[in-house]
Parts: sequence; C-alpha cells; structure tokens
Amino acid sequence: MTPARQRRMWLVLLILLGAGVATALALTALNQNIQHFFSPSDIALGQAPTARAFRLGGIVEEGSVARLGSGLTVSFVVTDRFKTQPAQFTGILPDLFREGQSVVAIGELNNGMFVADEVLAKHDETYMPAEVADAIARAQVKKASADSSSIAAPAPAAAGPKGY
Repeated sequence: MTPARQRRMWLVLLILLGAGVATALALTALNQNIQHFFSPSDIALGQAPTARAFRLGGIVEEGSVARLGSGLTVSFVVTDRFKTQPAQFTGILPDLFREGQSVVAIGELNNGMFVADEVLAKHDETYMPAEVADAIARAQVKKASADSSSIAAPAPAAAGPKGY
C-alpha cells in the first residue's frame, strides 16, 4: 500500500471513530433526559424507577385532594381505575386541576409517595392524554386476562339436530 493510501485510510478511520464517539455521547445524554411514562398499575408492579424522574399519569381520584397545612403543598391520589398511587405537589396547581380529571405529573418516587415537581392538567372535558388512555387500556387488558385465567372455560354448546 502506498503511503498516500495509508494516510487516507488512517484519516477515514479517525473520522469514523470520532463520529462513533460523538454518537455514543449524544445518545447517553439523551437517555439521561428521557422521562418515561408510568401508570399507577405499572408502579404497583415495580416497573417504575426509584431514583429517576418519570411521568405519572391517570385520573385524580374523587375525594383525594387535600391541602397540607396552610402552604402550597397538596396531596392527591392518581388512579388508572385499577390501582392507585398517592402523590404530593408543592406549588401552584393548574387552574384545570380537579378531582375526576386526567393529570400527568412529573417527579420521583420517595418512600412510596410520588413527589411531583410539575403537574399538567387536561384542557377540556373531552381530552385525555394519549399516554393516560393507553395506560388505562393496558390496565384493563391485564385485569381482564387475570380475571379470565381464574374463571374456568365454559363448556361447548350442545349441537342441534343437524350438527349446528
């Protein structure tokens, strides 16, 4: 191989190595900033991280909103209609935050309590965040499969005179 080709080959290899290192660093940085979405059922199954921020979504349970003391701290319970997760937020809640409405909270788990840094509420009576709707649907499927596995399969119907 000629010296010119060797230099070109080393240059190409260094460029590829540099691009690979840059890509790895970018992906690592992006992965640390991703906030995954979890429902109360996912948290109950232990799928949510304990030392990282994530998004909790569901519906604010009726009768669960309570102000703690005279400050800005509010406790409430988020449900996906199958499991519940107690949550706490210190700050000013959105105007549309209320019981029976969809909510997405961003925060961390702390000794079984979800401590929210930010709370997002739905914007009208027909809107439900897609992630919340998907979480409720997943919880319904899990509950239905658990219920069907505990119930024996029905016996086949008797055939009529012509076999149908």
